[in-house]
Amino acid sequence: MILSDIDIRRMLKEGALKIRPLTKDQIGPASVDLTLSDEWYFFKDMYEGRVVDLSKTGFQEAFRMKKAKSVTLTTGQMCLGRTVERLTLPSDIMGNLEGRSRYARMGLIIHITSALVQPGSDNRQVLEIVNLAPFPVKLHAGMRISQVVFQRMESNTAKPYAKFGKIAKRQ
Repeated sequence: MILSDIDIRRMLKEGALKIRPLTKDQIGPASVDLTLSDEWYFFKDMYEGRVVDLSKTGFQEAFRMKKAKSVTLTTGQMCLGRTVERLTLPSDIMGNLEGRSRYARMGLIIHITSALVQPGSDNRQVLEIVNLAPFPVKLHAGMRISQVVFQRMESNTAKPYAKFGKIAKRQ
């Protein structure tokens, strides 16, 4: 069952779901808007033009972090962005990250494949942002380019992500 704005507000008030920071206008009819922080991750120059063996190279070593109020993505360029908001989900709620249509219509992909926010998560979300437009696009810290849709599961997970996720503790 997808949670409505009424469900989301009730769970926030009860403390079962936490989103920090959060303003009331971020809550939509069936989702919560998420904003970009000023942390951006780009591929290190040393990887350009090389074949990268994914069984030997993890994303942590392939990216460099840049703090900036805005960045420009050229056509086809990818970066990782982080949300300002920290999501704390109970073990029977999962989330799906979605891009916002106003940016998708301009050629911006917000997540490539990792749209799942695991039940029991307690972290900021990492967004895989790609520019498919035939022109460069500028992104700014504070933009609401993503939203999360919450779903209730039939039972609690036996493996809450904040406890069992390998990367979850560092996000």
